[in-house]
Amino acid sequence: MAVTNLSLWILQQLILNVQVVGDEMDEATRDRMEHRNKQLIWEMTRLLQELEQKSQEQRSKEQTPVAWRGLFFADLQHWQFWAIAGMLLLLILWLCWCLRRRSHEEGSSSEEDSSSSSSREEEEWKEQNEEGEVSEYAKDLTRHFEEHIQWPNQNVLTKCESVRSLVNAFILVARQVLSGSSFPVLEPCFGIGSAHEGWSPYEENIVYQVLVPLGPPSGHAFLPELCSPGEVPERNFRIRVELQCTCLAEQLVGDMLCFLHHDKEKLRRHQGPSLLQALCTGSYLDVEKTACRLHELVKTCCVLMSHSHQCHLTMLPCSRSCKFKMARAEKEAIIEIMLGVQQGDSDIFLSSQASEAVFTPSTTWTLSCAVAEAKFFELMTRQAPDGSFHLRCLQLCARTLVGTGFSSYTLKTVVMHLLNTTPLSGWHKTRFLLRLDDIMRYLCHCLEEKRLDHFFFGNEKIPEEIILPPALQRAEPFNLFQHLAQDPDAQAEAVRQFMDMQDRLTRMLTYGH
Repeated sequence: MAVTNLSLWILQQLILNVQVVGDEMDEATRDRMEHRNKQLIWEMTRLLQELEQKSQEQRSKEQTPVAWRGLFFADLQHWQFWAIAGMLLLLILWLCWCLRRRSHEEGSSSEEDSSSSSSREEEEWKEQNEEGEVSEYAKDLTRHFEEHIQWPNQNVLTKCESVRSLVNAFILVARQVLSGSSFPVLEPCFGIGSAHEGWSPYEENIVYQVLVPLGPPSGHAFLPELCSPGEVPERNFRIRVELQCTCLAEQLVGDMLCFLHHDKEKLRRHQGPSLLQALCTGSYLDVEKTACRLHELVKTCCVLMSHSHQCHLTMLPCSRSCKFKMARAEKEAIIEIMLGVQQGDSDIFLSSQASEAVFTPSTTWTLSCAVAEAKFFELMTRQAPDGSFHLRCLQLCARTLVGTGFSSYTLKTVVMHLLNTTPLSGWHKTRFLLRLDDIMRYLCHCLEEKRLDHFFFGNEKIPEEIILPPALQRAEPFNLFQHLAQDPDAQAEAVRQFMDMQDRLTRMLTYGH
């Protein structure tokens, strides 16, 4: 399809230029022909460079088994490419002959003007290239991908906004229900995960995840502690709950009792149990107990909100979060509320999400960069020029992961690294194929080196808008491919799956699905 588009474009240019060339060609027409001539030379040079690059990669394929085999232009080495190259060359020679003939007729004074005009056009051409001007061929390819690839419906982002609004409404009602209790303070939620970041690969069966920050209730303090001191990287924590004296506040407010300095029986009658008694195991905040209590709280809030929201709630089993299906006005969504304790004033949280270990103790809270990641994508989208395809690139690549051992987080990390090092103007939709190629090459290189650094650990190039705790800034880079370095068989299998991903991506680009 791409080759056909280019062929049609060349034929159109031949027809158009035949119509304008004649003995009475004016200055404007001549300028346009010179401009077109330079454009065709540039296009021809680019195609030849791509062919040479692909040829070199083909020769080195035996030495590098995971070398990139081409996304869409593998067929340039066949007869179609040479036919197109021949057509371009003939057109360039024909235009040069016409220009030379006209210049000879105009005499020496005309030659001087032509030289000045040519220099001016050359400078303008360079400026246009620097600003990212692309050929009609690239635009045709872009239109092809936009029209023929089966993209998820953009209503997902609208649903995300509705989900956040609904959860925040729950939180407002819950605060009223919990008034005077020692349950952790619920803060407004953050949207996390692929749906909220704008690159969910599918629109069906999406789980809309949000993270609700927990603050210590009055008379309590949250003190994070490493589960295993000296652990590298520092990813698993416990949250020790400590009682604090509130006698001064008791004197000022008059309707609260100090958990440290009042009789337990009196406290039980007036305020109920402390957080230590209700939701902790030993001195540590228990994820499962807190999630279970949140389940009950959501059901209560749904009943209280039923008149205004007219929604039907179905609770779903989940031990470390609150997961439910919400149906309203013939629409439904699966929502998962994760809990988190903020690290200082940073964008990093200790989350209720399970760790990568086979078994996660109920008092273990894992380090989560989900809020920082969502903030990063929001920042990139806000700064990127109109027509940016960075989310489309990630979205399409994520669809190739079905049946492989790669996680979407792996591709997400690759794209975050590239977004942080590639000018955002380079992610315009007309450079869609180039950026897809960059993503696959980056992943290929990481597989060869058996190393893919976590985006936030020890990364000195994080945008200043994203706030990291000092420990994370000073941390050594964390290798997400450490398991490949330790297991050669795992690396060989990852290479095989990478080749499958390439084939699947090529099919998607060719056939749209």
